[in-house]
Amino acid sequence: MAESMKGLKRSHRCTEVSVENIGEKVTLMGWVQKSRNKGGIIFVDLRDRSGIIQLIFENGSIDEEGFEKAAKLRSEFVIAVTGKVERRSGAVNENLKTGEIEVRADSLRILSESDTPPFPIEEDSKTKEELRLKYRYLDLRRPDIQRNLMLRSKVAMLTRMFLEKEGFLEIETPMLTKSTPEGARDYLVPSRVHPGNFYALPQSPQLFKQLLMCSGYDRYIQIVKCFRDEDLRADRQPEFTQIDMELAFVDVDDVIDVNERLLAYLFKEALNVEVSLPIQRMTWQEAMDRFGSDKPDLRFGMELKDVSQTVKDCEFGVFKNALEAGGSVRGINAKGQGAMPRKKIDKLVDFAKDYGAKGLAYLAVNEDGTYKSSFAKFMKEEELNDLVKAMDGQPGDLLLFAADKNKVVWDVLGALRLEMARQMDLLDKNEYRFVWITEFPLLEWSEDQQRYTAMHHPFTMPMDEDIPLLDKDPGAVRAKAYDIVLNGTELGGGSVRIHQNDIQEKMFEMLGFTKEEAKERFGFLLTAFKYGVPPHAGLAYGLDRLVMLMTKEDSIRDVIAFPKVKDASCLMTEAPGTVDDQQLEELCIQITKSGEEE
Repeated sequence: MAESMKGLKRSHRCTEVSVENIGEKVTLMGWVQKSRNKGGIIFVDLRDRSGIIQLIFENGSIDEEGFEKAAKLRSEFVIAVTGKVERRSGAVNENLKTGEIEVRADSLRILSESDTPPFPIEEDSKTKEELRLKYRYLDLRRPDIQRNLMLRSKVAMLTRMFLEKEGFLEIETPMLTKSTPEGARDYLVPSRVHPGNFYALPQSPQLFKQLLMCSGYDRYIQIVKCFRDEDLRADRQPEFTQIDMELAFVDVDDVIDVNERLLAYLFKEALNVEVSLPIQRMTWQEAMDRFGSDKPDLRFGMELKDVSQTVKDCEFGVFKNALEAGGSVRGINAKGQGAMPRKKIDKLVDFAKDYGAKGLAYLAVNEDGTYKSSFAKFMKEEELNDLVKAMDGQPGDLLLFAADKNKVVWDVLGALRLEMARQMDLLDKNEYRFVWITEFPLLEWSEDQQRYTAMHHPFTMPMDEDIPLLDKDPGAVRAKAYDIVLNGTELGGGSVRIHQNDIQEKMFEMLGFTKEEAKERFGFLLTAFKYGVPPHAGLAYGLDRLVMLMTKEDSIRDVIAFPKVKDASCLMTEAPGTVDDQQLEELCIQITKSGEEE
């Protein structure tokens, strides 16, 4: 039967007790990790969020009733224990912070009993994630998850402390706002007071933080929930947390400077990892040409090589057709993989097709210097030799080529480069390689909509020297935009915003908005800009992604207390769920079945 605290107060968390407390009386509270009854003596591992300590219950040091209660202890019982700290009588446990000591109990209270949990509460759990997420409150007791969430808390606190000293103000922006269809899908909230009208949950506080710059709050920060109704993956959730900031009277270098110092501070204080400043910068074009990605992983080489000039006169149709269509031929060199079996190469071909390739050309350099290739018969010997030389091919190397439009080639080889790095075990989670990607294209052409769309958003400033190109060659215009990338993951991104009315109007025109459409969507912001708007710029980090990389996890679900699964549902609460008819009537909403359901 559960007992009350009866005025008992905890003196320490489990691992706050050390050899310095030997001889002292302490009161500890927590969960039973495991219990071992050796007859006249019972050993119990007590766990709380700080870690584990060993308790000893022995006839003589605790009364008979207390010993009988100790004999009933099972995994996950919640207990309070008072006793004396002693040096361990048995072998020291090097794996525990408290491995040199134990607490000899003289009183025990069972504060709560527990059913047998559906899975063991242990580090590196092998239990299926679906079961762990259904009982997430139990999963959250695991020491590795607790460490992750404690680090997350520390990162948020350190961020606030650092930016407060840099003159930032934390200001909250609304959760119920207006839907702006540009970008990802909004989560909509029906209004009871305004039947037939909807709020949207914010995809980001973008417009509000720009308004705050108009209002004179020249440095804004918010650690804020954002919502996007889009398909999920390992580092994406329908609701996520941003470290969101905006600064007035600044340009690109000012934003990068304060954020480099923030990152160095966070990694030093939270992980004791030194981040070398300044962080490397790379233009978008260079990143795509060298790595096939605007979020390159710099922990390994295997860079893309453009061999279009080398193969321009060959008779291999795949290469020839790609070049005639204005595309390119590029390759990567997987060092030492030349002996890869044909079956594994065929899997790489299928992998490449998933990223838009029609196929994948390969050439293995045998140890004796001869070649094994899927296209050798279409090329002269000197052409093959020139190609291998251009790729820096050595005996034992595997050369992989894609030929298509640049975008397809980049996508294919960028993904293939990472896949090969995984297979070759080149990704060291203990290494942190940061890079700024700058000078993104301002616009990208949408084949579906047959118009230009904003690569970031409609308020991104073009680079000053490219403004004349807005009329002549919109696709060549670069943006004052920047992403911070860590180990192949985009941590955050931002841009300098447009504050001149004529450039903003031109931007809307490029994106195909009429003046009426622009006013309909963004009227309140454009009106605010008529009353004196400073030059301003901002950046937002994904806090979940940042902590995921700091904790060396593979999924952001391991650093979020109550995450959703791939279909955006919560296995624990079973959200989303139905609501009763009365609620729907109040909101003037009627549910209609789709044709499939009928």
